[in-house]
Amino acid sequence: MSAPHFEFATAARIVFGAGSVREVAPAAKSMGRRALLVTGVSAELLGKTGLEGATLAVEGEPTLELVRRGVALALEERCDLVIGLGGGSAIDAGKAVAALLSNGGDPLDYLEVVGEGRGLHAPSAPFIAVPTTAAPARKLPATQFWRLPNTASRPACGARGCCRGWRWSIPN
Repeated sequence: MSAPHFEFATAARIVFGAGSVREVAPAAKSMGRRALLVTGVSAELLGKTGLEGATLAVEGEPTLELVRRGVALALEERCDLVIGLGGGSAIDAGKAVAALLSNGGDPLDYLEVVGEGRGLHAPSAPFIAVPTTAAPARKLPATQFWRLPNTASRPACGARGCCRGWRWSIPN
């Protein structure tokens, strides 16, 4: 009996431990100059990093419209990296924005089942995840879950290349 074939795509680097958040600024500065901070918590982090950029507020599970707004904001503000700060919704939205920032198109182009399910043609824009929840391991895979309007469906996008950049886990 042979083991099933599978692939696990995850972060290039994971930093864990008290005070890990202090490493976000140097890592972010090595990846770009302008950050889009995707957060459901506080926007204080962006100012503390010394990076310029913009903030996208996430209030609940990511929607297609939220992701579209995030990409438009990142392009308008000339952001070249994305930082997802908060729980699963902020991290999932940040991953989606980072993937679309470098691949273009609409979120439905990449969503499986309800969309076209296309693969990404380029690596995602640099992305830093700063999970602030007690269960950060769920934030590590490339898959994101979104809420679609007028349905209970939660489609997944797990395109290869979605998980580029550094990831951070920070205990509460």
